Amino acid sequence: MILLYGFIFGALLQSAKLNKFDTISGMALLENYKVAKAIAFAIGVGIILINLEINFNLASYHVKPLLLTGVILGGLIFGAGMAILGYCPGTMIVSLGEGSIDAGIGLIGGLLGGLFYTAILPNISSLTGPDLGVISLNSLTGGNTLVFYFLVLVFGALFIGISFWIHKLEKVSDRTWIWAGLGLAILNAILFLTCGMDRQLGASTAYPYLANLITGNTQSEYFTKSVKSGSWEVIFLAGSFISGIAISLLRKDFKIKLIADNWSKYKGDNKTKRIIWALVGGFILIFGARLAGGCTSGHIISGGMQLAASSLLFAVFVFIGLLLTGHFFYKK
Repeated sequence: MILLYGFIFGALLQSAKLNKFDTISGMALLENYKVAKAIAFAIGVGIILINLEINFNLASYHVKPLLLTGVILGGLIFGAGMAILGYCPGTMIVSLGEGSIDAGIGLIGGLLGGLFYTAILPNISSLTGPDLGVISLNSLTGGNTLVFYFLVLVFGALFIGISFWIHKLEKVSDRTWIWAGLGLAILNAILFLTCGMDRQLGASTAYPYLANLITGNTQSEYFTKSVKSGSWEVIFLAGSFISGIAISLLRKDFKIKLIADNWSKYKGDNKTKRIIWALVGGFILIFGARLAGGCTSGHIISGGMQLAASSLLFAVFVFIGLLLTGHFFYKK
């Protein structure tokens, strides 16, 4: 079943080309807003769906604690890695399935970043605080009140409205982001069900888990704690990889390539340069994700749907890191 959920996740990303280097780097360059629109729409719909599920005792919250320094610094680092690599922890696996070699190099960088994070965690764990605890709209209002559910509807409508406002400003006709965002919200709502997975979307824990498993570094406290989540995410991403292969073959756009159009436009066609930067981008992407405790899917989307303070703050600093890196790194 986990494999199927991963396949669906990959298919949703491919339906709107949210996994593509050109789409994500385009966001960093403020040339393509599809990622922002899909995420905002998914969060808006998800806020309503998940809180209704929880109201009827069909699901429970999975809010990440607000480790202030870790979330802020990790968000900035993650955003920089996302801009340089042009992929997120989940999208790079889908793109690898489509034949993108730079995504595969990013995967290697991500595994190394996961190993590095595991190695230095004992020395930096005290520096990620202060730990402000689990803060969300539910915890602030006490939940199960008219005020809480009124605000759930308000914030849900606000995020949906933001997605259409951005679309209007962008002045493009493509609306595939709507269906992708809706699908991501529904998929996450299904995963939240206590009769199902009883968890949120996630991808970045798979990298340190797999890296430590490969190298035999399984004695650390971090690995022990990440086994359940990491093993789940490895299977989930395997489904996404299969989706990348299957759907690209069906659409007849499977192509082995190292350099995407946007990279060529701004950074040239030097293959060695792209390989080095893909490796660096993957490394800092996963390091930043683990420092903050999550990534685009597990923190921004899933946490945003729960109106979690840690996830909303992470999203802000991810976009700051993404846009700053896009501005300075992709100068023509």
